[in-house]
Amino acid sequence: MNILSNQFASGPILDVQELSKAFSVNSEQTPVLSGLSFQAGPGEFICIIGQSGCGKSTLIKLLAGFVPPTSGRILFKGKNITAPGPDRCVVFQEDALFSWLTVAENIGFGLKRKALSAAEKQGRVNRFLDLVGLTEFKNYLPREISGGMKQRVALARVLVLSPEVLLMDEPFAALDAQTREQMQNLLLSLWEQLKQTIVFVTHDVREAVTLADRTMVMGRITGKTIINPTHLVPIPLERPRIQNSREFMKLAAQLKAMVFRI
Repeated sequence: MNILSNQFASGPILDVQELSKAFSVNSEQTPVLSGLSFQAGPGEFICIIGQSGCGKSTLIKLLAGFVPPTSGRILFKGKNITAPGPDRCVVFQEDALFSWLTVAENIGFGLKRKALSAAEKQGRVNRFLDLVGLTEFKNYLPREISGGMKQRVALARVLVLSPEVLLMDEPFAALDAQTREQMQNLLLSLWEQLKQTIVFVTHDVREAVTLADRTMVMGRITGKTIINPTHLVPIPLERPRIQNSREFMKLAAQLKAMVFRI
């Protein structure tokens, strides 16, 4: 079932076709995803919501090429994804920074394999230190900065590699409400400047309405039957979005009802 009928002038950057994934549990195949099809356009921001266990994190791993599908396929710019690649980078909930490296060294770590001069690498690191507001903290170790700052480092560490697709698996879930809002605003600012395609998993419908161009509501598990996805909802609100506006609250309520009704 293809839940996306939009046509992109230059073609979709991600094209998921009849994707299914099952895991072996006690010698039995347990389905997690079944018949999932959708497309994401260049520079599009898609949020994915759904009940726990519906396969949101598994989908991120499949899009990244970390695990193979059981059936179906995922195309990146028309080519089949069979492994991880520098064109698709992942930000997880855990920042996974190297504790012995400074903020700047963590951000620049992935550039070691890039065919760039030392000056070019340093220039990129300096640029993203500035973009995420951490220039004055560049020589700090991870243990010396806050949780929100660590997530800024994790975000800069992947963006410095210039991926075309950014895959984010509940990256702000562990942050307090104020820091989470700051990170949402930072992410939107970076997205507007850099224009990557973003696929963002969240449990928070308000976060989805704040961030997304469109939000995919994935189906629930019914025994061993996985019904997903069932809806993809456009978010037709202008940015910046006002969370206490009538339109915002109406959309958030609709999405929440869909998550628990599906």
